[in-house]
Amino acid sequence: MSRIVEHNNTIYLCGQVAKDATKNITEQTVTTLEKIEELLNKAGSDKRHLLSATIYVRDMKDFAAMNEVWDAWVEKGHQPARACVEARMARPELLVEISVIAAKK
Repeated sequence: MSRIVEHNNTIYLCGQVAKDATKNITEQTVTTLEKIEELLNKAGSDKRHLLSATIYVRDMKDFAAMNEVWDAWVEKGHQPARACVEARMARPELLVEISVIAAKK
């Protein structure tokens, strides 16, 4: 599995999860988005160039808390197309996973 794939100036990130899966949904979302920013920067992009995001949450009861972090993180006027679904995670302690597609700067 590749963490980053680039094709025709488009960057695809594999699903990212929290740095510490023992934390609550808010903290897991914060650190997941930090990882995404780091990877986008490494690939020559940033969150202003997001095209699409798919967010997986273990339980939709956590949607509002996750979405509050997302809304504070994404820049106004640069919100990507987005889907959010409830999903069974690879490990039960994971509460959120986010996959994004971005344009290269």
